[in-house]
Formats: sequence, C-alpha cells, structure tokens
Amino acid sequence: MSFVLLAPEILLTILALVIILLGLLISDKSKNMLGYISAAGLIASLVYIAGAKGEGSFFYNALVVDPLSQIFKLIFIIVSLLAVIASISYFKDNRNQDEYYALLLLSTVGMMVVASANDLVALFVGFELASMSTYVLAGFEKKNPTSLEAGLKYFIIGSLSSALMLFGMSLVYGITGSTNIPAIVEYFKINPTAAITTLNIIALIFLVAGFAFKMALVPFHMWAPDTYEGSPTVVSALLAAGSKKMGFVAAFRVLVLALVAIRIDMQMAFAILAVITMTYGNIVAISQRSIKRMLAYSSIAQAGYISLAFVVATQMSIGGGILLALGHALMKGGAFIAVGVVAYMVLSDNKNARNTDNLENFAGLGKRAPITAFSLLVFFLALAGIPPSAGFIGKFVLFYSVTVEAVRLASSWLLLVVIIAILNSALSIYYYARVIRYMYVLPPTGEKIKEPAPYVIAIVLAVIGTIGIGLYPEPFIRWAMDAARVLGVS
Repeated sequence: MSFVLLAPEILLTILALVIILLGLLISDKSKNMLGYISAAGLIASLVYIAGAKGEGSFFYNALVVDPLSQIFKLIFIIVSLLAVIASISYFKDNRNQDEYYALLLLSTVGMMVVASANDLVALFVGFELASMSTYVLAGFEKKNPTSLEAGLKYFIIGSLSSALMLFGMSLVYGITGSTNIPAIVEYFKINPTAAITTLNIIALIFLVAGFAFKMALVPFHMWAPDTYEGSPTVVSALLAAGSKKMGFVAAFRVLVLALVAIRIDMQMAFAILAVITMTYGNIVAISQRSIKRMLAYSSIAQAGYISLAFVVATQMSIGGGILLALGHALMKGGAFIAVGVVAYMVLSDNKNARNTDNLENFAGLGKRAPITAFSLLVFFLALAGIPPSAGFIGKFVLFYSVTVEAVRLASSWLLLVVIIAILNSALSIYYYARVIRYMYVLPPTGEKIKEPAPYVIAIVLAVIGTIGIGLYPEPFIRWAMDAARVLGVS
C-alpha cells in the first residue's frame, strides 16, 4: 500500500515532532525560526494537495483521499498557513513558540484526518486530536485571564459536544453493526425500513447536536463569542476559519452519505437550525462594540448560510456550501488577523491597554494603517456577499441551488428559507458598514504606524484569495462540485 497520498499528514506530523525537539535544543532567542519552518512545511503540503491526482483508501478503508477530503484539507492548510505567518510577529520572542507551533500543526493534522475519515472511529480520533490542540491554543496566553477563560469554556463545551457525538456514533454502531461509513450506507440500502425507527431518530438527534456544537449553530453556539474574543487573535482566526469547518465536512460524510435513508428528518432539522442561526448571529452582531465578538457572531451567521446545503442536500447545494466554506476561511481568517494589527497598533501606543479590539480603536484606521483598513474593507464586503468576491460566489451558488429545488418541488417553505437568507445577508451590511465608517470617515486617534510585515503578508494573501475566487470562480466551482459528487447526491 502506498501512503504517498497521505504525504501532507505525515509531513506535518513529523514536522510537529521535530519542532518540539528543536525547542529543547535551541535557545529562546532562536525560536523565532520555528515559525518559518512551520510555514515552509504548510506551503509544501499546500502545493502537494493542489497538484495531487488520484484517490485511495487506507487503514482498512478508515481513511480515504478523494475530492471532498482534498478541498477541505486545502481549507485547513490555508487557514493554518495564514495563522502561522501572522504568528511570526504575534509570538515574536515568546519562549513557548515551540509548543505553540507544534500544537498548531497537530491541530491541522487532526482537521485533515477528519476530512479523510471514512469511519466513525477515525472521525472521532481526528476531532479529538484537533480539539485537544486548540483547547490549549485558546488559552495559550497564560498570564491573560480572558485567554484562560476562553480555553476553559472551549474545553468544557467541546467535551460536551464530543460526548454527544460519541453517543450518537455508538447508537449508529448498535443499529448497523459497523463504524465504517460505506458499510452503514449498505446496511440502510439492504434494510430501508430500518431507518424509520425511534432509535435511529435518537441517533440522528445526538449526531446533529454534536456536529452543531462544532459548527456553532444556534442553540449550540454559546462557546464561540467568548472563545473567539478571549483567544489570541491568530488562534481566533484558526478557530473561526479552520476548525469550525471540521463539523461541516463530518456532517457531509455522516449525515448526507451514511444516513441518507433518514434525510427527510435531517432536512427539516437543518432548515430550522439554519434560519435561527443566521438570524440570531446577524441580529446580535449589530450591538457588538468588540470587533472580535462581532466577527464571532458574524461567523455564527455564516454557519447558518452554509447549513442551507443540508436542507435540500443536492449536488449543487452541497457544492455551494463547500465553496462558501472555502471563501469564509479566507475572509474570516484574514479579518481576524487584520484585527490583530489593530491590537498591535493600540498596544504600541499603550502597553497596558485593554479591549484592544474595541470599535473606537478602528477610528481613522484608513490613515493609520492603510493596508489593514483596505483589507478589512474587502473582507467585510465579501462577508456581506458583495461581488466580485468569494463570499458572493459561494452565496450565489448556494442560494440559487435551494431556489431551484424550491421551484422544482413547488415548495413555499423552501422559498421562504431562501428569502430569509437573502434578507439576513442584507442585514449584515449594516454592522460591516459601521466599522467601515469608523475606518474611513472618523478622524484617526494617533499617528500612522508601520504595519508588521508578517501580518501584512498574511492579510494580502487572504485578500488575493478572496478576490481571486470572485474574479475567476470556474475552477473552484468545478472542484466543489466534484467534492459534492463523492457523496452520491444528484
């Protein structure tokens, strides 16, 4: 068996262990090089995945490499790369850089395992590897009480979601006698009436609840705002733009592929979750003065949009959901990193400053940090779905797919869901425009600063990706549709 297709996971795992070893051997002043080493490993993995061809299965079909796994691996590596590049400045001269970069790489490996998981056990192992690493990363600033609080809340809620998910998986195993997803599919094909039982519905509820925690869908969202606000800004970018997507790829694998026999129940459940999530996220975001909390609630709303993919579960809707997930990774990751520049700017003026992400600190940002301000402008417009951007392309494909299905089925409630999604997207323009007004209309509160090069590089890369997908969407749409085709939906 050739493990060449798993080269990115193997490379990053070995690199994480090497970084831990190097941390023991080199001086604290030399640890700044670890960020560059981590970035090089992620770039190598990114190049390999972008050019890789072929599919395969490994470890008795527990892991698979296919278009669905590859596109989500691409998302995870891109977000991790942006976080690592920004971290070169954020954690400069930090004596714990070896632990930080090792944990970040291991969390990325865990996300990639989830993307390739073709077995419930492998899926759970990947979730736990990524989660355990990100719990520590969220509370990495040990002297910052809000960071410790963020890590503790994330750990408690994450453990609960893992327990719910694991219980749902155990019920599925009890029903089908297998943890292998293709075997579960085969069981329901052979025994179609077995899907319509109380035990199956209970299993579905626990699985949806477990995945909804990971995706931060209302009412399972309570951990996200506090965790994103209290975590180091670069870690918030990783959590919001990267690790949240684990829940979506897992739901695509399990709920769409394995539990296809009870999809009708899932459709209604996700329709309700999606509408409540996008509406709640956008409404609460309006009142936020903390930009990190605003982005957290915006991220919750975006999770509601992506969840529309499950409502009709067609190839086009799932492809649209995947495309929006890719765009969201770039937009949200870049936005959080840009907020990190503002924190750097505030702390350069006052080392004892608190609430560095307060809206007031963005006044006159267009003059104080023009690259950061312009990038935030691009990210906010893209998140609102303004063309030409990845956000517009993803929302257009996703909303259009649900509309087509609503017309085909003559379903008024599906059409209502689309209308609510469009209105929510329009509503989000309000709180994005408020920040833009502060950046470009209000006078600056200080002198122009020199924006840190690592931050600028990460932000500019995210801007290029966000606009690039909007200007040239064809290859990305094709890749997303190929990924959706893996699930066997029409």
